[in-house]
Amino acid sequence: MGSSAPARRQRLLSDPDIFRYVAARIVSLAGSAVTFIAMPVLIYGITGSATWTSLVIVAEAVPYLLFGLWAGALADHVDRRRVMVVADVLAALTLATVPIAWWLDALTAGHVLAAAFAARIIYVFFDAANQGALPSLVSRDRLPAANALVFGGSTVAETVVPMVAGALIVVISPASIIAIDVLTFVASALLIRSIARPLSGTRDREASTGFPAIADGTRFIVRHRVVRVMIVIGALVAFSAGSLMAILVVWADRTLDVREGDWRLGVLFGAWGVGAVIGSFLVPRLMLRYGGVRAALLVLPVAAAAGIALSLARSWLPGVLTVAAWSLFYIMIATISVTLRQQVTPEPLMSRVMTAGRMATFGIGYPLGAFLAGVLASAVDTTTAILVCQLSLVIAALIAWLSSLRNAPRVLDVPDD
Repeated sequence: MGSSAPARRQRLLSDPDIFRYVAARIVSLAGSAVTFIAMPVLIYGITGSATWTSLVIVAEAVPYLLFGLWAGALADHVDRRRVMVVADVLAALTLATVPIAWWLDALTAGHVLAAAFAARIIYVFFDAANQGALPSLVSRDRLPAANALVFGGSTVAETVVPMVAGALIVVISPASIIAIDVLTFVASALLIRSIARPLSGTRDREASTGFPAIADGTRFIVRHRVVRVMIVIGALVAFSAGSLMAILVVWADRTLDVREGDWRLGVLFGAWGVGAVIGSFLVPRLMLRYGGVRAALLVLPVAAAAGIALSLARSWLPGVLTVAAWSLFYIMIATISVTLRQQVTPEPLMSRVMTAGRMATFGIGYPLGAFLAGVLASAVDTTTAILVCQLSLVIAALIAWLSSLRNAPRVLDVPDD
């Protein structure tokens, strides 16, 4: 007993394996943020077509719907480290074809779109293994702090890097900038390969694969009252996020009178990152005090209020403050949702259950929110569009409080792996 307490108080990043894992995630996401900016700019420069450019965004969501369940089943059947390293290497090779073709003056719009789609498919398999890997490195009671660390560091990277990428595009071609992402995938593969501890439990060679494996994961989700409700809530919260990101610039222009080239637009995007970092700092403390389920019940109504307040902002400063508040509660509920699924899911099912959650959020909720917000913003004012879409948070809060979550124990049963 005396030896376990100091171990629990040890800083997560002082563990070399956790440091390598977090560093790999932040480096990789920073590179992906560069590509997220460069790809649309590149394809628009080649075609001059808004339709072609929008297809790059579509390519971000479709792979999760097509391959998510299969990726989860594979990651639960084979060694997760091997899946992650191979995926990083394949992604690097795939994206490397873009700057090489550009330098050879042979790059086409079809090539860019195919590379974007292929890289996203590869990422789905990486993410399936990644979602199951963290619980192998961290005890389940420390998952809130570990996920907050990953979310917080990733948010900082995804906030700062796009601004740097935007500046680089002025002096370097978008295709050449994608080479940066190639290097980050290589760095991620090396960091993950250097992790000493296993990222998977013992594999049963006789375990089911394919459709039977997917069915096993689906049955667990349907039968577990916390997991199934949190996946529905996660999809609704992602819907609100997708809708806001889709029309944030339009809302800033039409409602807040902040246009492209105005320094205040950068502050508005920065407020998103600041709120997310603060939320990441608060999550472990909130979950430690109230437990994961009760923390979700407390945060969801406040997140809904922040979403409604966002739609009521009429000038720049209230807009900045409400964006920061909204992102704070968004990152909190996203982290809580991911952590709860990781805490209660048996290790052999981890990747399947986590990937199902990703499919519901980034494969369904996020793109649907973005699509509806775009349609509404074309038909009504942006204030109304934001208000309608942020009602998804109100629905999420109502589902949570009317569901079995209200009677769930403070400390959930944790599987014995």
